[in-house]
Amino acid sequence: MRLKIGIIHNNEAKSLKVHEDLLKLVAKNDNFTVVEHDPELVITIGGDGTLLSAFHRYSHKLDTVRFLGVHTGHLGFYTDWRDYELEEMVDSLCSDRDKSVSYPLLDVVVNFEDGRHKHFLAMNESTVRKGNRTMVADVYIKDELFERFRGDGLSISTPTGSTAYNKSVGGAVVHPSISAMQLAEIASLNNRVFRTLGSPSIIGPDEWIEIFLNTDGKHMVTIDQLDVSGGGIRSIQYKIAEERIHFASYKHMHFWHRVKDAFIRED
Repeated sequence: MRLKIGIIHNNEAKSLKVHEDLLKLVAKNDNFTVVEHDPELVITIGGDGTLLSAFHRYSHKLDTVRFLGVHTGHLGFYTDWRDYELEEMVDSLCSDRDKSVSYPLLDVVVNFEDGRHKHFLAMNESTVRKGNRTMVADVYIKDELFERFRGDGLSISTPTGSTAYNKSVGGAVVHPSISAMQLAEIASLNNRVFRTLGSPSIIGPDEWIEIFLNTDGKHMVTIDQLDVSGGGIRSIQYKIAEERIHFASYKHMHFWHRVKDAFIRED
């Protein structure tokens, strides 16, 4: 039976060329067929942003689809193959069609004052902010008040997202084998009157976070590349999702090698 492949690419010249070359290779192989709907494997060509877009396009099919990334720029955390390794990649796809590795995701529910709810899955992170004004929010962990936060905002990340915005606000780098989420503060106010923990917190899979917004006006909630903005947001709930994202692991790079390559390696 042919493996159904979906291909998603960005519009950079190099990515368009790689897409063309990949289509030629797949067309010569009887093991694959390229489809637009219901793929079993999604190949992205570009960077981590391209893979994030593909994830949100197929987030309702995570139990039946795997992902594989070809990077055409700087090394990404989700893109294992280089543009010049296409033939090796296609050969690997033929040898083991079912091998995969999975990572935890973030389950996000945005609750509105009028009773509406919006549900999302995040692969990297979610942030809560209030424009250019101080945000005041009560942070509950497992239904118990943990702190009243004042500052620019809050970031909640997955282990794989811990190397993204979370790291830039002082969060820890967490290995993706750990099923957890991380709560990090964005420029919190700490003085004699207002106090927060002031350091990132790792929340386990049996716990959850709910952030109640105490300031009027417009807030913005981001979920990876998506955003929910405007007035009337009452609270945001976070937990580790039951769903997981599955990556084809034909050439899966060691996580700490990725970290070193991205942040430490000297050229």
